[in-house]
Parts: sequence; structure tokens; C-alpha cells
Amino acid sequence: MNLIIPKDYDPKLSVKETQKAIQYIRETFQDEFGKELNLSRLSAPMMVEKGTGLNDNLNGVESPVSFTMKGLPGETIEIVHSLAKWKRLALKRYGFGMHEGIYTNMNAIRKDEDLDNIHSIYVDQWDWEKVIAKDERNTAALKHTVRQIFKVIKHMEHEVWYKFPKAVHHLPDEIHFVTTQELEDRWPDKTPKEREDAICKELGCVFLMQIGGPMKSGKRHDGRAPDYDDWKLNGDILFWYEPLQHALEISSMGIRVSEESMLEQLKIAHEEDREKLPFHQMLLNGELPYTIGGGIGQSRLCMLLLGKAHVGEVQAAVWPEDLRQKCEENDIHLL
Repeated sequence: MNLIIPKDYDPKLSVKETQKAIQYIRETFQDEFGKELNLSRLSAPMMVEKGTGLNDNLNGVESPVSFTMKGLPGETIEIVHSLAKWKRLALKRYGFGMHEGIYTNMNAIRKDEDLDNIHSIYVDQWDWEKVIAKDERNTAALKHTVRQIFKVIKHMEHEVWYKFPKAVHHLPDEIHFVTTQELEDRWPDKTPKEREDAICKELGCVFLMQIGGPMKSGKRHDGRAPDYDDWKLNGDILFWYEPLQHALEISSMGIRVSEESMLEQLKIAHEEDREKLPFHQMLLNGELPYTIGGGIGQSRLCMLLLGKAHVGEVQAAVWPEDLRQKCEENDIHLL
């Protein structure tokens, strides 16, 4: 575990006040976000059947929490990693039209996560998805949506400042766009995470584009499952986070794969067998809408806006006792 203790850390709010701020941020943000992107709130599953191919493979190495149930003998049920593919199917099932979309509370368990100040095995995020036209599968449409999300986050900074003026963490006024290849070209000797830190420290906030595919060096900036994001039309919203002196990812999002890009990416990832799964067959048969979507971390957003040193200050999760003790000794009060 890599635990960072900020020098002279002051949590600003008591645990009780922090809980009130968490409630305010979560309730206010989802309303404003839904209105800005024309999204309706929807109920979503915490688990899916393994055989549907709906679960998110993340980097392809994390194994989901799974179990069997009395009512479905012989079928493996998995706790979701995210709802990346489920949302696209839901848009079809529920009859959403062009430029309409959904958002939902997504709660997941990622048991293989490496714990640190910003990573927990418990994931809580707003998962969202929106129908777009095929000719909107381009960089301009992606950037427009990113700017909409950044606008809502910036507005939340002002809202939180009004309610909790001593606690708000001030954010940059602009989001910048940069590709993973541009970072590799500029800093070939740095690791991907070091590049993220360097560009975020320089610019304040960036949307780092084109994650998942191999760069000119043959290496990948980071892993992405090959069957939901189009690796050429995706990215992460990253903020320079002064309390921890590194980049803080708030959202992973992108324009979703078309039939052609999914086949291309499955081949690159040597995952062609997934073509036979029900979700993938629907996509290949033209039965699913073209979409853009992603996830916005609820705890991460609370952490960012309140200037917290540890994600455990804004979410209740499971932590090793020695980590809890060290945090408490340094005024980092884990829930």
C-alpha cells in the first residue's frame, strides 16, 4: 500500500459535517449533470450473469466477485465491475431516442484493486450513457461532451463553496485536451502515470485521449477492455490534485465501439472469442444504438471538491487496521 500523508493536513470539516457535504454534493451534482446532458435516472443491477458478456473486463486481469444462486443452478453470477455494456443494452430495451440518455448509481467491488489514497475495493460512481448518431462518432462530439461535464463540475465548486466555504478545494477554470501519444512523444522516458502527473501539474485539468491501444512505441498508456470504448475516441478527465501532489482521475469515458472498431480491438486484444457472446452478437447485427458514455466517481468527486487526503474520508469501505491507525494519527478520519 502506498499511503501519502500530506504535510500539516487539515480536514477542515468534522466527520459529521463531511457526511452532510457528501450528501449535498451527490444529490446536487446528479441533478445538474442529468439536466446538462439530457439524462434520465434509471435503476441498474449490482450483478449480471457471466454468460451474457455484459460485465466490464476493465484491464482484462481483474477477476470479479462471483457466486452461484439457488434459483439459477449452474449459472455463475458476477458483481459488476462497471455497467459499460449494460447501459447500451438498456437504452435499446427501454426505447430511448436520439440524444436521450440515462444515468444510474453504480456500486461495484473490485477486489484486486491496489489500495492507496485514491483507490478502494469499493467503487461508487454515476454510470451514464447517451444515444448519438453514427456520424457523431468523432473527436468534436467527444470534446463537446467533456466540456459539458467539466462545466457541471466547475459549477459544483461554486455550489460547495457557498455551503461549505472553509472546505472547498478550488479547481482550474479550463480543461485541456491531449493524447497519450503526445505525452509519450514529449516524455518518452517517463512512465504513463508520471506523464499524467506532469501534464496535469502543468495545465491543471486535462482530458487525456486515446487510451487502450498501442502507441508508436508498441506500449499501451493503460489497459482498456476492447469491447466498449473506442480506443481512438475515449479518455480520462484528470485534475492536478495539490493535497496529494499527483493527478486525480474523476471520469473515464468515451464514444462506444462500432461494429468495425469492436472487431478490430478484439483482434488486437486476442479476445475474438467474445464475438460469440449475446451482447457482442447484438452489436454486430446492428441491433444496438451508437452511444457515448462513461463513469464519474462519486467518492472521487467529493474528495476533489472537499480537498480530502484519502478516499476513505468520503466513503465507507474496508481498510487494513494499520492503514486506519496511521490515518487517524494524522487527522485523516476514515469512515
